[in-house]
Amino acid sequence: MRVVASVLCLLLVVPLVGANYETGDESWRDIEVDMSGWNDGPELEGSPMDNPRPGDAVLTIDVSYKPSHLGAEVQGQIVIELFEEWAPNTTTNMIKNVENQIYNGIFFHRVIDDFVTQAGDPTCKTLGVYPATSASCGSGGTGETVDMEHHENLSHVDGAIGMARSQDPDSADSQWYIAETEAHGLDPENRDDEGYVTFGIVRNGMSHIRAIATVPTTDDPSGEEIVVNPASTAGRPIWEVHISKVEMIGVIPYVDEPAKDETQSFLSTTAGKITVSVVMIGLGAVGYVFYAGSRVEEPDAILLDEN
Repeated sequence: MRVVASVLCLLLVVPLVGANYETGDESWRDIEVDMSGWNDGPELEGSPMDNPRPGDAVLTIDVSYKPSHLGAEVQGQIVIELFEEWAPNTTTNMIKNVENQIYNGIFFHRVIDDFVTQAGDPTCKTLGVYPATSASCGSGGTGETVDMEHHENLSHVDGAIGMARSQDPDSADSQWYIAETEAHGLDPENRDDEGYVTFGIVRNGMSHIRAIATVPTTDDPSGEEIVVNPASTAGRPIWEVHISKVEMIGVIPYVDEPAKDETQSFLSTTAGKITVSVVMIGLGAVGYVFYAGSRVEEPDAILLDEN
């Protein structure tokens, strides 16, 4: 009975949203994030993804990791913008998973220097002592997939976040990766298997992604050498790269509208136009009275006889 009660309490605390989740009316959308401290972004290459887009959703990833065997634990935060207009289905899927809190407490299960850092599997949680985890870690998900969607403005620039998938192009579920450098070899135009989907970019905290990419792994225990063939490796970090929380925090600020001239705004209204008309009539009447009162009586003009 206590077990049932505990499960019910958990469901009340963490309500899940399913496949029919519709984004757009969340409370965090009323918050415009402060971008003034964003000074740790990726290398830009003149892509449409370079500049923040007003109204786009923003999430944060809180991480902790050991950059080397003897290094002290580092805690940091990664800020990511989601390009909702260019990848509506993929970003909605990501937001749904974040709102369901499935990423809280997982770890990066695949890290390859000079390529990508991969996470997003809800089964990749430490069981007791790391690296003990579920047997499905690395292949798990929510069971709800999203169809592949490409947009000409999206590509694998430095810091891009993309969806992991199996051989089926429409098999993306919850797992995602962040490009630690440009990885245009994954773009659809450079592949014969439809490529991979990107749907956002790191706006701050890129130094953490670069540090995570070089942590010691099962394929590179030293944490120093660059893996020659990243496609053939598992890349499990030797020390846990922990994700404590992923959270939606707001939207990219909207562009401020030019300050309106209140005088012009009032004059453009009906009341303003009537007021102007009354004032003009009043001024005209005053002018006429002044003119009539000061006018000297003169004789009628004499018509000259043409003859």
